[in-house]
Amino acid sequence: MKRLLAIAVLATAFVGPVAFAQSAWVTDQFEITLRSGPSTSNAIQLMVGSGTRLEVLERDAESGYTRVRTQGGTEGWVLTRYLMTEASAREQLGRLTGQLTNANSRGSSLDSQLSAIRSEYDSAKQQIATLEREKAAAETELAEIKRTAANVLAISDQNKTLMDQLTAAQIRGDTLEQENRQLASQTTRYWFMAGGLVLLVGFLLGIWLPRIQWQRRSRYDRF
Repeated sequence: MKRLLAIAVLATAFVGPVAFAQSAWVTDQFEITLRSGPSTSNAIQLMVGSGTRLEVLERDAESGYTRVRTQGGTEGWVLTRYLMTEASAREQLGRLTGQLTNANSRGSSLDSQLSAIRSEYDSAKQQIATLEREKAAAETELAEIKRTAANVLAISDQNKTLMDQLTAAQIRGDTLEQENRQLASQTTRYWFMAGGLVLLVGFLLGIWLPRIQWQRRSRYDRF
């Protein structure tokens, strides 16, 4: 670290006062004075503790002082040899400790989020399982309704067929009844004609038989 500081001092010795836009940290060994000018004769404005971050405004290689600005906005001069180009190990350790604490906190938060996501996932799985069971039940009910509807259609077709058969049977019955009436009417006429014929034959026989008997008697009388 001291070697790097020496190289920086030597590099600035050939340049003279230069404006900078970089940061520097006070060495972590002790406090340093922030003076109003680049010499010990200038007034001390405040004491800057080790590890304090300062903004470098200007370096003066001849006097060995650097003009800086504190985070509070106070400007002054400090000895260049008491500045470091990076934060002290203690400061870095504190920063890393803070980062680790934040990381642990974020890790705890992520664990909580992960737990919540897992809980939501399990709940979603349960809902999906419930929906699948309801879907299976609905499909079973739909299949039963389709079978019932098919049976109803089959029964309807059977009823239609039976109605057609019944209608045909009624038509056939009416036809047979009409034929029966016709046959009955014909039979009546036949019996009527047969009766008339019998009466006619009887009448003719009634007339013819006496004549035959009379003729026979007449023949017997001749002998």
